[in-house]
Amino acid sequence: MIDVLLIQPPIQDFYLTAKRTIPYGLACIASSLIQAGFSVGILDGLATSKSKPIPLPEEMAYLNEFYGYADISPFSLFHQYRHFGYSFEHIQHQAKLSRAFLIGISSLFTAYSREALLTAEAVKRHYPDCRIVMGGHHPTAMPEMVMACPSVDFVIRGDGEAVMPHLATALRNNTQTSHLPGVVCRNPDGTIHMTAPVFMDDPDLFPPPAIHLTRQSYYQRHGKSSAVIMSSRGCPMTCSYCCFGKESPTPYRRKRVSTVIREIETAISIHHAGFIDFEDENLSLDRDGFMEILKGVLRQTRKGNDPVELRAMNGLFPPSLDAEMIGLMKAAGFKALNLSLGSVCPDQLRRFSRPNVKTAFENCLNWTETAGMSAVGYIIVAAPDQNPYDSLEDLLYLAEKRVLVGTSVFYPAPGSLDFMRCQEMGLLPDDLSLFRSTALPISHTTTRLQAVTLLRLSRILNFIKSLIDQGLTLGDMVSVSPGSGQNSREETGLNLLRLFLTQGRIYGMTPEGDRFAHTVDPLLTQTFVNRLHRLSIKGTKAPT
Repeated sequence: MIDVLLIQPPIQDFYLTAKRTIPYGLACIASSLIQAGFSVGILDGLATSKSKPIPLPEEMAYLNEFYGYADISPFSLFHQYRHFGYSFEHIQHQAKLSRAFLIGISSLFTAYSREALLTAEAVKRHYPDCRIVMGGHHPTAMPEMVMACPSVDFVIRGDGEAVMPHLATALRNNTQTSHLPGVVCRNPDGTIHMTAPVFMDDPDLFPPPAIHLTRQSYYQRHGKSSAVIMSSRGCPMTCSYCCFGKESPTPYRRKRVSTVIREIETAISIHHAGFIDFEDENLSLDRDGFMEILKGVLRQTRKGNDPVELRAMNGLFPPSLDAEMIGLMKAAGFKALNLSLGSVCPDQLRRFSRPNVKTAFENCLNWTETAGMSAVGYIIVAAPDQNPYDSLEDLLYLAEKRVLVGTSVFYPAPGSLDFMRCQEMGLLPDDLSLFRSTALPISHTTTRLQAVTLLRLSRILNFIKSLIDQGLTLGDMVSVSPGSGQNSREETGLNLLRLFLTQGRIYGMTPEGDRFAHTVDPLLTQTFVNRLHRLSIKGTKAPT
């Protein structure tokens, strides 16, 4: 029996990246509750390899045109929609067994808010005596929508660490909750009592995350546990597509370097982390602080701990990096850099409210290559008013750089400037589940057909780069002799690539060995093929 149970719900999508689902936020909230004298448990609905195929939701039926066939080739995108994690029945049973008087449910992303609400409904149905509070970015941005669910008693807006202990104390003492900052609740007449978000002024005043409550055995990589570290909250930049940008109520705050290093020391020396992902929105903006953090990681290795792999999967801002920093990153454990490019088109950068980082990006690639590391360059496509041929130029620019291509389809993030623009222009999807890249949510100046074409062209380009790393030229790829296509995924890819380079058509291969044509924009595809033959394409690795 515990006082408070914190739940990370399952999700439903085409794929799941498990190393990005470590419930860091819940662990931080748990530690604040423990400090306030409450017993706490974390039920991680994603900490299981269980997943099952489920029907594509009705509102996503249009995706069958693009993802309808299973494809075993290197050019595949998505196909089977799945439920990832424990069943709602399992979660409701575990929630009742906990006997917790307060159950907190995380709802970070609007696209997965349905699963969070289904979790709340399942728990309430099986355990009606509990009180349910929901927090995360989605309830912070859209509290009325969440409170429309009768199973949700409260919403927390802002940082859960700063609010949850006060809510739990009020419920334990049976006192009023309407006076609590950051808590949304119902008035006696059923109307919603709304409050502004509350944020930690000084993150250093709060205890480190209760990592011991997470299921570390599930998040292992190569026999070692994984950890998430955040050295800052919010972001000082003004990117239009980001919910932490100019119009966001979330302030930018940094932890003291000593606080971050203590978290890293705990993760490595006590919990034996072999992989750490920094989830900051912009990790390296404070150069001196970041350099000290890297030196702190190195000190752990010198104390006899095994080397740790580091990653910043939210992306790095190229102008914030330099040769010395990248060298230290390599020494500390970075093997690859996720570099945020956005676009090289001046008009699109202006719409994104982003500076042109092309020169800094190229410098980073040179320094990364010198350090013996790899890099991924991320671009955004299919944003409102974005020209698909500008996105094609972004791909062709990356083709000539020694970098893997990361193409992200735009989705409107609630709280961002672009969300408001989409709302004004009548572009927002009808269903919240469509607020995700895989749903190709916006069809404006870039159509859904063009967006999925750009995604497939990105996959083809990365496959070409992998072949160049093996010593092949584009001419070799055109002249390759057709094989059966059934011996390996690479052979299948080579056969289909030859057809792409000679015919300008994108084919896939079913598991049964049948070739089929993907639905793509023929003009965009042919333009890409014609331009490829005139480029000096580079792989992702430096030649030996």
